[in-house]
Amino acid sequence: MFLDVATIRVAAGKGGNGCTSTRREKFVPRGGPDGGNGGRGGDVWLVADDSLSTLLDFRYRREYAADDGKAGGGNRRTGADGDELVIPVPCGTSVLQVPEEKVLVDLVDSGQRFLLASGGRGGRGNWEFRTARNQTPMKSTAGKPGDAIEIRLELRLIADIGLVGAPNAGKSTLLSVLTAARPKIANYPFTTLSPNLGIVDLGEYRSCTLADIPGLIEGASDGKGLGHEFLKHIERTGALLLLVAGDDEEPVAALDMLYGELGQYGERLAALPFAALLTKADILDEATVAERLAAVTAWCEGRGGLRTLLVSAVRGDGLPQVRQLLGDLREAGAADGQADPGPWTPTA
Repeated sequence: MFLDVATIRVAAGKGGNGCTSTRREKFVPRGGPDGGNGGRGGDVWLVADDSLSTLLDFRYRREYAADDGKAGGGNRRTGADGDELVIPVPCGTSVLQVPEEKVLVDLVDSGQRFLLASGGRGGRGNWEFRTARNQTPMKSTAGKPGDAIEIRLELRLIADIGLVGAPNAGKSTLLSVLTAARPKIANYPFTTLSPNLGIVDLGEYRSCTLADIPGLIEGASDGKGLGHEFLKHIERTGALLLLVAGDDEEPVAALDMLYGELGQYGERLAALPFAALLTKADILDEATVAERLAAVTAWCEGRGGLRTLLVSAVRGDGLPQVRQLLGDLREAGAADGQADPGPWTPTA
């Protein structure tokens, strides 16, 4: 499932009514019309805010409306415009129109704004209707309603590095020992059903964001095993760390499956910088470890991966090297400009 989803209804402000008025002053017998126009209704804007990380607030408030414009007045006074409504959302929020599922915008950068609903025009006062034949019109018009729309907000992860692997490859365990995150860990497939984020201290005042992506299985690119929902999160990572369990008797086949599913879902995912980890080294004998590590290393080198490491999150083997590898992956992802894929189209 998505990291966060919310559906809300939004309405821009209604335009103010025009005014019907005639000028009345002493010694001015035929003052004529002087009704002013109504003010414009307030617009509704969405703005990306990097201080937000969830869509939790939208679960408690589902309807948003901007202020209406004020009515016009005598003496040709135009009504005040309604105040615009600015709705902050986390960076990485995709906005879809309901029920068409049409993607309106992908708000990625902090401060990015999107006009979601335009306020209605103000009505015309009777001053606007004067003509040579009708010099005292007693007609005015009502303000126009503002736009109204129902949208779904989908927040996908924006992480430096995504942990990708089959179910029970050790992703959540590795995240828990490298960061302060406390994901659910258990010995059965699909323990993780939604992505978990953690911050890894790389030393020398450096850090990176690590995302534990739920396990992928064969057919994930076709939606099997909630594959589409899981793969959408990987689109927001700058690099990948592929994990293969040490007790997997065919580690190369497991890597081929992962890499193939990424490539079938989108060319961009297969082009991300990556490295590989052979996990759960503590449950294997030395001969088996050496054989499987050599196979994974050859696979990784053949596809341009940074390098391959052997780790045991339980015993702590190889964790310092993993931190260094994460730093290299973060730099590689930033250099390739992969952290911002731009607008996306949801898979049906």
